[in-house]
Amino acid sequence: MKLNSGGSSTKFILLHPYIQNKQGSSGRLWLLAVVSFFTIAFLLSLVYNHAPASSSSSSSAATVFSLSAVAPATPGPLPTTVINTLLHYVSRSNDSYHMSGPDLKLVSDIIRKCPAPCNFLVFGLTHETLLWKALNHNGRTIFIDENRYYAAYVEEKHPEIDAYDVQYTTKMGEMAELIAAAKEQTRNECRPVQNLLFSECRLGINDLPNLVYDVDWDVILVDGPRGDKPESPGRMSAIFTAAVLARSKKAAGGNPRTHVLLHDYYRNVEKVCGDEFLCRDNLVESTGMLAHFVLERMDPNSFDFCPNKAKPSSSSPSSSSASSSSSSGSRL
Repeated sequence: MKLNSGGSSTKFILLHPYIQNKQGSSGRLWLLAVVSFFTIAFLLSLVYNHAPASSSSSSSAATVFSLSAVAPATPGPLPTTVINTLLHYVSRSNDSYHMSGPDLKLVSDIIRKCPAPCNFLVFGLTHETLLWKALNHNGRTIFIDENRYYAAYVEEKHPEIDAYDVQYTTKMGEMAELIAAAKEQTRNECRPVQNLLFSECRLGINDLPNLVYDVDWDVILVDGPRGDKPESPGRMSAIFTAAVLARSKKAAGGNPRTHVLLHDYYRNVEKVCGDEFLCRDNLVESTGMLAHFVLERMDPNSFDFCPNKAKPSSSSPSSSSASSSSSSGSRL
């Protein structure tokens, strides 16, 4: 707006409210920008100042982790009090098929004396399955059972249990026939030292995972399959297989002995097959129900399960009489 007075011109500048508001907003934006800049700078300084400490701590943690991975702590054996407690409660179970106290103690003592890590093979998923796994907690324990559904159930309920199923093709009523066939094939399919995975012996179990045939077992417990009825599979194959696994150990520098435990030794099948393939000479102790055999690794060229077993004499009665007379005369 212009006004003329006395030849002079006066200029008025009017500020619109919009312009004032715009200038004020601009100033606040600048202030916010400055504050943000210093805030970011402060945060960056904190990050850079703490980075070396975090890096060193991460490096230390990585070092500790790598050391622990290289040299893991090896758990020691179960304390005696824990073992005795487990045995106490298992032996007092209401299950009518559980092992007696002396039988449990015999198995426990053998596992405790087994050099760690102990390889323990068990035929049969029984009332004592969890006990065997616990007693050999620092070793390898594998279970073999005739019922694939029960084996799957046990593994699902107890993931720490390694169980495999096997389909037995034998029957208790065939025991005499099976033993006779095996004795005829001791130099071929039923020899005492072999890899049963490739065997066609009727008494041998050849459809288990390769792991079972590759491991040198320190302790083998035969407590299955069923053997209470003539149509039951019986334990002929389990006993024969245990005898072959024990004699076929591969590690020349390892433990040449295998402890074979045979439960229900008082029954006919267990006693006959035990004496035939595990050998009475190898029987070191028995509780009446549980027999403890110790088998040595054998030479691959050996073909007798029981080399010291007395064989029937083929001499005639006359020659025997003559021999007796001769020996009597020599004593005179």
